[in-house]
Amino acid sequence: MGTAMNLMLDRSSIRYISVFMNKLSIDKRAQLISCLVEGNSLRATSRITGIAVNTVAKFLVDVGTVCANYQDKTFQNLTCKRIQCDEIWAFVGCKERNVNKEKPKQGWGDAWTWTAICTETKLVPCWFVGPRDATAAMHFIRDLKGRLANRVQLTTDGLRAYVGAVDNTFKCDVDFAQLVKIYGDITPEFARRYSPSKFKGAKKTVMTGGPDEDHISTSYVERQNLTMRMGMRRFTRLTNGHSKKLENHACAVGLHFMHYNFCRIHTSLRCTPAMAAGITSKVWSLNDIADLLDVAERLAA
Repeated sequence: MGTAMNLMLDRSSIRYISVFMNKLSIDKRAQLISCLVEGNSLRATSRITGIAVNTVAKFLVDVGTVCANYQDKTFQNLTCKRIQCDEIWAFVGCKERNVNKEKPKQGWGDAWTWTAICTETKLVPCWFVGPRDATAAMHFIRDLKGRLANRVQLTTDGLRAYVGAVDNTFKCDVDFAQLVKIYGDITPEFARRYSPSKFKGAKKTVMTGGPDEDHISTSYVERQNLTMRMGMRRFTRLTNGHSKKLENHACAVGLHFMHYNFCRIHTSLRCTPAMAAGITSKVWSLNDIADLLDVAERLAA
């Protein structure tokens, strides 16, 4: 599932499941997952559960990896009709401008999470953790295209990297449009405050095919960005809860989307996104996610 899934470690990563996890009961694993997907930091999770913080960190890597691998294999031949894409910013270690250029730490700096969402089922079929450039856009869009069973209407923001990636991947087999939001000038007052400049309007631009103008929107994927910031402490702004390792960051994203897609009942759908997409017939419990670790261990044995 892009770097968010593959950085995570390639397919062979399924062999890595900490032996220590065998000492945690299924209920304890479910409790850890509950804390992690509800916006708690590693140390807060440790305090709530009484489990050592290093064990919590190891568990996050284990469960995040198997969740990413499971979704990577499961989200195939999807019959989505309309897809929205966006990128959400975070950082690992420190912000890009503060990275030590003389002694850079691997993975430190800005970390963008590229996400796609089906507007009807609210399923997030793929994501990608990496830089915000043309190479990342190509990787992300190719991954998305490989999961779709039919032609879709695709809407993105105005990032130019999407244009080449969509053209090279979908060719003419897509109805593609961009929604470019227009903001006012950044005044010295706004520059000092932590707030965006005034929103002035949006321009819809058809790039390929014949997209329905009424559905040229990025509202759903932008709302998903808020869900991510609320559900993962490392995405919360102006805190010290940011990721210290890129691997942990990617694993947290994998766990988040497993919970979002399979466990959380969407208010408007009254079922989970995975149920709405016909991928599963039940609402998954946290114990079901925890069971994936046992499945992975048996496959690796």
